[in-house]
Amino acid sequence: MAVLPKPGTIILLDWQKSSEGKEYLSSILRKNKRKFIGLIERPVLPPQVVADIASYKIFVSGKSGVGKTAMVAKLAGLEIPSVHHETTGIQTTVIYWPAKLCDTNRVIMFRYHLWDCGEAALKKFDHILPACKEKADAVLFLFSFTDRSSFDDLPNQISRTVDAAESIVKVVIGTKFDQYMHTDVTERDLREFQQTWHLPVFRIKSVNGARLSDGKTLDGRVGLADIMYLLNGLAEQLWYQDQVTAGLHHESDLSQVHHVSSC
Repeated sequence: MAVLPKPGTIILLDWQKSSEGKEYLSSILRKNKRKFIGLIERPVLPPQVVADIASYKIFVSGKSGVGKTAMVAKLAGLEIPSVHHETTGIQTTVIYWPAKLCDTNRVIMFRYHLWDCGEAALKKFDHILPACKEKADAVLFLFSFTDRSSFDDLPNQISRTVDAAESIVKVVIGTKFDQYMHTDVTERDLREFQQTWHLPVFRIKSVNGARLSDGKTLDGRVGLADIMYLLNGLAEQLWYQDQVTAGLHHESDLSQVHHVSSC
């Protein structure tokens, strides 16, 4: 049975709302909009703040139409596509997220390198899945609250994607949670799934926070409020896995955790 960290025992969950946390968030915002950060770029921190960078490769898995690309866009602060189009090939996105460790009060800038691939490409080309999984630290298994079949397929999706012996973080995310009037998946379903699989389950809305008169969505700190719990939860799972891999019971030596580099 997998042992999961209790939320809030590794990462200070509300730290980003503090004055100190807002200083770090300013490095990923510009005029209250999220900055686009390329693959080889890093956020520029204010002179008075210091953070180490922990980098992780994350594969996003799920049936076509569950909202993989939309979720990545939401997490990255990008405009969510209004019309669904199957992702062709592999699409990668980098997201930086500052978080503070509970036991050392040290701030870590988590670098999430998300790999999103369309279901059709995965089925057509045998090399796609191995490429997405190569040196991956986590897999996000997505289902849609409005598509019962995507939830029922989770066990098959997990077994097809990850071997039981693989030491990799597995996280389940339910998309389109805001469309509760059309939900096909109940809270009881989620509880039974967690009791069987012992995996963390997160929920995410299908659109950004506030919508403006021109149809575009408001990002910045408003958008961060919708995704903060998910980015913090992912940081906890990944950091905890690093602790287990390094044989550390408590966070005490950053140099022993291979994902961490200085900024």
